[in-house]
Amino acid sequence: MVVAKPQPAGARELLEEAAGYLPPDRVEQVQRALDFAIAKHDGQSRRSGEPYVTHPIAVARLCVELHMDGPTVEAALLHDTIEDCGVTPEQLRAQFGPDVTLLVEGATKIEQLPDHTMDSEQADAETLRKMFLAMAEDVRVVIVKMADRLHNMRTLEHLGGDRQQAIARETMEIYAPLASRLGVWQFKWELEDLAFRYLEPELYHRVAGMVASRRSERERYIRQLEAELRETLAAADIKVEITSRAKHLWSIAEKMHRYSEQGRSFDEIRDLLAVRIFVDTVADCYNALGVVHQHWRPIPGTFDDYIANPKESMYQSLHTSVLGPDMRAFEVQIRTYEMHQVAEYGIAAHWQYKDEAGGKRDTQYEERMAWLRHLLEWQQEASGTDDFLESVRLDVFRDQVFVHSPKGAVRVLPAGSTPIDFAFRIHTNLGYNCVGAKINGKMVPLNTPVKNGDVIEIIRSRTPKGPSRDWLVPSLGYLGSSHSRQKVRQWFRREHREDNVDKGREMLEREVRRLGLEHVPTDLPKQLGYEGNRDMYAALGSGDIGVQKLINRLADYVPLPETPKVNASSLDTQKGASGVRVLGTGGLHVQLAKCCHPLPGDPIMGYVTRARGITVHRTDCRSAHWGADAARVLECDWRPTGSLYSASVEVLAWDRVGLLRDLSTIIAGEGANMVGVRTMEHDDDTTTVELTIETEGGARFSALLSHLDGVRGVISVRRSGSAA
Repeated sequence: MVVAKPQPAGARELLEEAAGYLPPDRVEQVQRALDFAIAKHDGQSRRSGEPYVTHPIAVARLCVELHMDGPTVEAALLHDTIEDCGVTPEQLRAQFGPDVTLLVEGATKIEQLPDHTMDSEQADAETLRKMFLAMAEDVRVVIVKMADRLHNMRTLEHLGGDRQQAIARETMEIYAPLASRLGVWQFKWELEDLAFRYLEPELYHRVAGMVASRRSERERYIRQLEAELRETLAAADIKVEITSRAKHLWSIAEKMHRYSEQGRSFDEIRDLLAVRIFVDTVADCYNALGVVHQHWRPIPGTFDDYIANPKESMYQSLHTSVLGPDMRAFEVQIRTYEMHQVAEYGIAAHWQYKDEAGGKRDTQYEERMAWLRHLLEWQQEASGTDDFLESVRLDVFRDQVFVHSPKGAVRVLPAGSTPIDFAFRIHTNLGYNCVGAKINGKMVPLNTPVKNGDVIEIIRSRTPKGPSRDWLVPSLGYLGSSHSRQKVRQWFRREHREDNVDKGREMLEREVRRLGLEHVPTDLPKQLGYEGNRDMYAALGSGDIGVQKLINRLADYVPLPETPKVNASSLDTQKGASGVRVLGTGGLHVQLAKCCHPLPGDPIMGYVTRARGITVHRTDCRSAHWGADAARVLECDWRPTGSLYSASVEVLAWDRVGLLRDLSTIIAGEGANMVGVRTMEHDDDTTTVELTIETEGGARFSALLSHLDGVRGVISVRRSGSAA
């Protein structure tokens, strides 16, 4: 008798949940994709020991939670079959059709690892480019990838520490902001909290403990609020449904940072307490708002109307904060049921594809994805990795403001934008020739930040002279959008291109001679992210490529010196670099890298150079290219010596009187010496303090970093030179 194999975990639940909204014939297709995935992944296991197929099943269930269409659910089940099972696109197309196959192929392209010679910034840029190109083809590809990442984050404990950190960092910097931009909030919150857990475990558990300790008291208060709201709104004849929501841990941690700098406490985070009011119509939203404001005193400056001014993720709601019973602040969100669907599912709620009857894609979806078309255009204009990442982080992964032209046209700008940014959004030439601006009919300086609802009029020069170089000085605040900055840089590059080409060629030839290379490596432009030599020379000459970045890339081409092989067990202490033992090579000079300043206790590796012997880096150093030439990389360890070592520490803090004094007091108290300091002030009232410290390293240095983090006004403390 043949005994049927039991269904993998989650398979039955997937089919039941899909049947809750998909038509029967589509559920049959999901069943076929499930059977195919089970067969192809047979014998494969995850790090946890579970059958591998439980992962695509979990990813498909996450897509079902968003009520995604059948092809998306099927693609989620099949998303690893090309990469891990040797299935060809032709096989998928024959079994499941072109729509599902395109989604699986798109997810596979994103999954492919970046070039191993890329640093973390380049790898992030490459991942983002793949994401945005996939979205331009079909946003469902990215929905599948976000679901894939969310399930991988839920099971991250089964990976090693270094991989956990790398995946959590990428999640926090790419996947969570992308989920936010697409309005898929239930993915965003969980991705952030899971990444937070691995990136800052001590703070994560501290915040979780603080929230848990007051949960029962908070729940009693919320029940009181809900009862009072129902009674008050019923008296006004407004039919409502009321729920409460818990603020997520990463969001609380961010607010705790901001509040502590203002001398405020954890108890004052008002939207820890939040209620949502659901109504039938838009008119009821505003009527309910009026009742709430009559019953409880509104807190000035906390009202946001996202119904009149929806976010680009399509989010709509009214937000306000009021003083409730016992004068405790809490947040109220008011929206229709339809708005709530969009608020929970974002772009997924508006995704309507052609069905057998020939329906058309939602036009509102097309309008809301206009930002992606703009981004892809800007990507073509970006001069390199840094420009592209700046565009994404400042113009895409940031809040927006809605402003108007004198004729009433609405433009969406990143928060912090100025009239010049508005001019560039209208037309590039208007930006280049902007000499003045009026906001709401009044003349204002060109570095005035614009606000929601502002009417902006641009005054242009009659004799065009182009932009001012002052616009590129961040501290002067003329430009809030990276898109505008790119346009201004392009203008100056174009005006001085030939000078920059000559200057860049001279710089490169000088470094090539210094390193003893016979000629400029032919693939160097590609390694630096440029199409050809002239573009690379111009970028060098204009400063878009820093000298240190150039040297780091050229070092990969330096021939390996002839060195005698020595057994690791017979090594003597190396010359130089007191306290470091290099395994596998003897007699060479050893020095500690100045880019990452390794200390006793840090994981380290050695890198063989042409003229400087062996340079010892931290394993997380962003300047080291471990994968470029494995023959150059040597194992190292520490020997106790009691010597002092140089370390670079970067402190980000709110600018205040006495900050340097407090930092130096902590350093002296830990038995370390501060031998160098450099400060950089920013236009948001923060300052970066770069400290050079002599220390013994090890546990004492870790304690020093912890104590620096506790200084009043300090936002973050980190070692310089790491990839984190």
